[in-house]
Amino acid sequence: MATLDTIRDAIPDYARDLKLNLGSVLATTGAPGLTEKQTWAVALASAIASRYLPFTRDIESVAAPHLDAAYMNGARAAASIMGMNNIYYRFLHLVEDPEYASMPARLRMNVIGNPGIDKQDFELLSLAVSAINGCGTCVASHERTLRKHEASREAVQSAVRIAATVHAVARVLEDAASQTAAGGEQAAA
Repeated sequence: MATLDTIRDAIPDYARDLKLNLGSVLATTGAPGLTEKQTWAVALASAIASRYLPFTRDIESVAAPHLDAAYMNGARAAASIMGMNNIYYRFLHLVEDPEYASMPARLRMNVIGNPGIDKQDFELLSLAVSAINGCGTCVASHERTLRKHEASREAVQSAVRIAATVHAVARVLEDAASQTAAGGEQAAA
């Protein structure tokens, strides 16, 4: 079973900063403005969005004691819907043709209105995933919604710091795994 320490131990020495940051941003004191539940839900949504399944499963295992089933599903739902929305709204932004923005999206997004968890928490998860996916339109929209509902800038920053760190760790661990696999293939040859 994965623990935060076993995940951190798997991070190569060249990414020592990530090892330290992962331990920091997932601690209650390292995520100012966020509750423990919000911290772990952001971490899980971010891991899912980072698309490295072994790491996602490890984060899921570590997050499970901190999240109920609704929040586990909320993290999955945020990663899922933002996976679609971030592509669509990034297109609208990048194409620079206002006519596209006036056209109906014709995409179902019902989970945003009824995410099964606190709506502001879902906004935090959506913000984190949107930051990972690089959709400026969605990042700005979720940040405005959070601030309108009195989320602190500190909470917003904490969510994005978690997303940035989790995403970077996923990339490093995936690269380390591919290097190990390549080394094993070379040794077998």
